[in-house]
Amino acid sequence: MSTARLTLRRATVGDADAVLSYRSSSLVTEWLGEPPEDFHERFVAPERLDLLLVIEREGAVIGDLMIKIGDAWAPPQLASRAKGSQAELGWALRPEDTGQGYATEAVEAALRICFEDLGLHRVTADCFAGNAPSYRLMERVGMRREQHAVQDALHPSGEWMDGYLYALLADEWRSRTSRP
Repeated sequence: MSTARLTLRRATVGDADAVLSYRSSSLVTEWLGEPPEDFHERFVAPERLDLLLVIEREGAVIGDLMIKIGDAWAPPQLASRAKGSQAELGWALRPEDTGQGYATEAVEAALRICFEDLGLHRVTADCFAGNAPSYRLMERVGMRREQHAVQDALHPSGEWMDGYLYALLADEWRSRTSRP
């Protein structure tokens, strides 16, 4: 998929070094932690590659975006309807490319994929409450804060920290994108 300035495509084995280069940056590890020693092995695992898109600008990988499709809760008689009805998004961007709207453009494209191409019902994303750039991005793309969880996740520093969960429904996406 292409946007005005970016290309989003499925990650390949050959993207591992480019992704590791910015995932090792202190500005990224502050929130995501240090990449594991077996990063390359994990990156190329089919179950990982199936979830990951890379964000390219002028042919260079500047970020990655996860779309993890899952099932909504439903009683047994409706389980087939809930299967594969929602997705969780996650992203990382090369620090030198932040602050220029690329992450917003990429996440909006991911939402378009989720709602228009995949026909999903709901999309979520979460972050540490202290990660203002991340939650502001979620708000810019029309997601609403649904949860403020108290000390629900371990930060890479080893401290328990609060987190935010944001979500957007397909109906909200359609009403937001159909405006003139």
